Parts: sequence; structure tokens; C-alpha cells
Amino acid sequence: MHNLSDPIISLNGLGPKAQDKLNNIGIYNLEHLLFHLPLRYQNKTKFTSLDDAQVGAEILVQLTIDRIEEVATRQRQLLCYLSDENNRTLLLRFFHFNQYHKQQFVRGDIIQCFGEIKIGREGLEMHHPEYRLISKGQANLLETTLSPVYPLTGNLHQAQLKKWINIALETLKNSPLGDNFENLEKNSMPTLKQALETLHHPKEEENLEQIAEFKHISQQRLIIEELCAHQLSLLKLKNERKSKISNIFKISKSLSKRLSENLGFKLTNAQQRSINEINTDLALNHPMLRLLQGDVGSGKTIVAVFACLQAIENDFQTAIMAPTEILANQHLHGFSNYLEPLGVKVAFLTGSQNTTERAEQLDAIRSGKAQVVIGTHALFQESVKFNKLGLVVIDEQHKFGVHQRLSLVQKAHNTPHQLVMTATPIPRSLTMSAYADLDTSIIDELPPGRTPIKTIALSSDRKDEVVQKIKQVCQDSNQVYWVCTLIEESEVLRAESATKTHQYLQENLPGLSIVLIHGRMNKDEKSKIMYKFANGEINVLVATTVIEVGVNVPNASLMVIENSERLGLAQLHQLRGRVGRGADASICILMYQSPLSANATERIDILRQTNDGFVIANKDLELRGPGEILGTKQTGIADMKIANIVRDGYLLKQVRFYSEQFLQLDEGKQYALIMRWITADKSQYANT
Repeated sequence: MHNLSDPIISLNGLGPKAQDKLNNIGIYNLEHLLFHLPLRYQNKTKFTSLDDAQVGAEILVQLTIDRIEEVATRQRQLLCYLSDENNRTLLLRFFHFNQYHKQQFVRGDIIQCFGEIKIGREGLEMHHPEYRLISKGQANLLETTLSPVYPLTGNLHQAQLKKWINIALETLKNSPLGDNFENLEKNSMPTLKQALETLHHPKEEENLEQIAEFKHISQQRLIIEELCAHQLSLLKLKNERKSKISNIFKISKSLSKRLSENLGFKLTNAQQRSINEINTDLALNHPMLRLLQGDVGSGKTIVAVFACLQAIENDFQTAIMAPTEILANQHLHGFSNYLEPLGVKVAFLTGSQNTTERAEQLDAIRSGKAQVVIGTHALFQESVKFNKLGLVVIDEQHKFGVHQRLSLVQKAHNTPHQLVMTATPIPRSLTMSAYADLDTSIIDELPPGRTPIKTIALSSDRKDEVVQKIKQVCQDSNQVYWVCTLIEESEVLRAESATKTHQYLQENLPGLSIVLIHGRMNKDEKSKIMYKFANGEINVLVATTVIEVGVNVPNASLMVIENSERLGLAQLHQLRGRVGRGADASICILMYQSPLSANATERIDILRQTNDGFVIANKDLELRGPGEILGTKQTGIADMKIANIVRDGYLLKQVRFYSEQFLQLDEGKQYALIMRWITADKSQYANT
């Protein structure tokens, strides 16, 4: 007799190798097997007549063997001809067989076959079907429930998995299974046991269309529970953080007022709202962890500057961390322009600094002279000692892992306040699911005076027209980005390389300064080029996607993206946002190679229709799924067993409702729920 808590190695026929393979996908005990759910189902509950057989459908038939042939084509084949009582025929085709296999088929015997119907020269066919020789006493293929097809790992087979999962289901009949929904109010869903039994072996009368669309009540029951487990793990992190003591910032208007007077422009309502939300957090005695998201050019930097001023007014230092040296340099210029007129000392720390410069910066940070410290991954290094770190600002937060974040947090005085920023708008459903432990501020309006970027799609064979447009733009004293997807030529990808494009533009645009920048250059080279471009010394910057996050160049009014069909929506939108920062009307030209796939056509059409980053983000989520958007360091939400954020977004209100109730359960029940769906190796997200 088994228990659900028994390790999987206790199952007959399951050896150490199979155990390792199952462990790799989060299956450690019999209960975990119950939650390894089918991908799809096969219907072997009834026989289908050949009259009703449809090409492409999987059907079960019972027929008579007429004759057997072995044919010597390019690949040896075994052909088995079957017929029904009305002389309608079906051909079984086997490409892999032996003599024993061949001898099994005897004329006149009854055979049951299950497989996909195909059409061949002689009519209906099945290739390598599942079969039983009924005349020889083999077990019937006919079943009373739909047959599950499970996702496989390694070289495990369906038959093995089915056997082990069926043992777990038998164990379930006599074993308790914690069901946190049973005692909840307003709960009309099936029990956990009922849902699992239905989904592993659904009866024929179940609504198969609902099951195929993941809309069946038993699926919804499990989807909600899985999403609740993820929510609960994040809400627990949030509550744990709020139980920690942080430094209370006394909110002062002194420096903020001086900055506002010097700005020369009025903050948008969304910016002001975000500043107020941040100030509210900073005034509390638990650490802030707030996500500030806004579209490209929405003005997140100035919001972060106002947060820095509160830290300064309370005698604390701020660390601002960027994923690349180019972006760190931009922050240095941006923050310094706002802060230095107020008498604030800004330090800068990157990996490329010489020893003397680095030592000076480290001393300023250690002594507290540096009130704001801007840097790259260099800030994580052990040699970096802060005098009194109270606020951490992280830009493009998805580029950093949890360990990096923590190493910086640990340098702080008490637990610091954290503000994480992203220029990639995140769909609400994804924010609620993947970032439930963060409070969120959204800048959902652009500063006034911004002219919307006009987006045009052109085939690559119209490159000459684009060159003429560049001439015109440069004659008007504006600048151009030309983005390529590769550094070197690739026959496979059919993409124009940056080096080749650079050469082409130099030949066709004599008299213009055309410079190449790519990721393989060293940091100094890239920084010098970006500095020259920002200063107007370069007319056309030919770049790889290295400029996705980069310097702000208001004078750049034309963006050309070559092979745009190769890039995702979010990345294209980010690149497009490099222009449109000045007063002049800006254009983004999406060049593509024909023919376009349906998916690429859809992406390009969306960009032509809207500049709204949140609309684009929702579509990107739909097209690519959460894993790509969140980044490789945050895969928890992307590796779910049954839930899908895109498909199941409509259930999130219920999920939030139940998750709040589960927070009232005792710790043991909470832990059991989380561990049921998020195995130990995935229980920590990159948001801590």
C-alpha cells in the first residue's frame, strides 16, 4: 500500500535513471505525479466506421486482415490491408518492422487499430498505429474513459508514465489530500480529488471542447489553485519584507521644490502620482519595493530623481544601478544635470575605470561625500562600501538576478528602500502574477509636446528610397539610427550584417559621417561613439540592437530597423523609442525581407497602428508568452503545470480573492499548497 508522500523510487519498475528524469521536472513523490497533467486526450471509447473516418482525425477501428505485403522501396515497408463487412478498406503502413512482427498478421484475423487517418494513393491509411490482435486474445483497445497523453521527459514512454500515474490515482482513493478550497465561502468548484480524477481519465460525456480550450470546471479548479500557489508565495515574500524594519524618511519639500522650479517643464499627472506613491512608501518603517513602469520616453528618470532627493534630505545615500555602461553613462548625465545645481555630489562606478579614478570614487562612496552613486555591476563588488545606503534604484530590473540584487541590498544601512524601473510596459495580468510581491506605479502618459512617431513598413528591395530619406533628414540637420540584427554576414538567417550595411551607406551617402557600433567593441569604443552621436558629430549611427537602451538623442528623428521581422514586438518598440524625443516629427522605417510569415505581418501591423507600449505589451504577451517578456532570470511564472497567464487572465480576480484568504491559513497549509505546485528548486523568484 502506497501513500501520496512516498518517493517515486518506491514504485515498481522505476529505477534511479527514471527518478532523475522525473526529479528534473519537479516530480519527487506520488502526489507530484497527480499534478503531472495530460497535454491532450485520445478517444478510444468507441469504434468509428470507415465511412465516418476523417483525414487527420485519430480514430479506433475494428477490422479484418485481408492480406500482408512487404515492399522493397527506398525504405522497406510492411503493408497490411484491412477491410470491414462492406468491403471498405484501410491500409496499415509500417516502416520499422521485423519478421516476427510480419508473422503476427494472419489473413482473416480480427484486429483493433488506433491512429491518425491519412490519405494515400490507395485510399485511407494509418502509419504505425497502436493495435491489438483480438483473434490472438490480446487485450481490447476499447476504453471507458478518454486516454490521456502526458508530456514526456528524457526517453520515458507514455505507457510507463500512465502506469505510475495510475498507481498515484489508486493511492488517492484512500489517501487524504489537502484541499484548501473545501471550507471556503462562495466555492462551487469540484473537490481537488474530483478534478484530478476527471482530468486524468475524463468520461466520454465530458465536454471535450471545454477541455481542449482549458475552460472545463475541473481545469479551472486546478488553474486557480496553481495561480494561487504562485500568488501566495509572492504575497508571503511581500509580507515578510513588510515585517522588516527600514529607515523612515521624513518627507521634505525643500530640495524637491527647488528642483521643480528649475525643471523648465511641468510634470505629468502620472509622474506626480508616482512621486506621491513613492513618498508614501518612504515614510513608512518597512522597506519599499516598488516597480515603476512606463513607456519609452514617459519620464521615469525624473521620478527617480525626486526619490533620491528624499534620501538626501534624510542623510542617506542612493545607489542607481544600470545593466550596461552606456545606460549608466546616460544616467550619470541625466541625474547630474538635475542634481548638481542643487549641490548634490554624484559618484560613478564602472568596470572600465582606471585604478586612480576608481579609488577616488570608492573613497567618496565610503566617506559619504557621494550622495548618489551611479554604476553598473561594479556596484556589487566587495570593495564597494557605502557610508549610509538607504535607497536602491534598479533600472531595467529584468536584467539582474536575485543574487545580484541581494548583494547590493546587503551593503545598506538596515534594509534599504528599493525602486525598480522598467521601460518595458508589463501587461496587468503579468504584473499581478509575476510581480505580486511588488507595489506598482505606472506612468501611463507621455510628456506634452511629444509628436507621435510615424511607423512605415518597407520591403528591403526599396532600400534606395530609404537612402534618399536619410539624405533629406541629414540636410535638415537631424540624425539617423540604422539598426541591423547581426554583426556579420549569415547565409542562414538571410540578414544584412551591420558591417555590410555600414559599407553600403558610406558608398551611397558620401559627405556624411556614418559610424558603426556593435556589442563586440570594448566599452571605451562604444562610449566614445555614443558620446559623439549625442553631441551631433555623427550623422548616421549604424548599430546592432546594442542601442536598445542607450543615450537620449533628441536630434535623432529617423530610425531604420533592418530585418524587423526577426525581432519581437517589445524590442521593436524599445528601438523605435530611441527617436521621437525632440520637437521634430520622427519616423521609424521597418524594413523586412519577403515573404513575411503571418506572425511577422501581425507584429509589424501592430507597430504601424499604435505607439502605446501597453497595447503592444499585451499583444507581445499573447504572441510570445510570459517567459520571453520576463527574461530568463524569472521563469517561475512561465513554467507552470496547467495555468497560462495569457489564456487564463480572466481568472485572476478569483485568484486574488482566494490568495488573500489562504494567507489566513496556518503556515503548514500554506507551505503545502506552495510546494504542491512550485517544487523546492523554483520556490524563489528573482523579485526578492
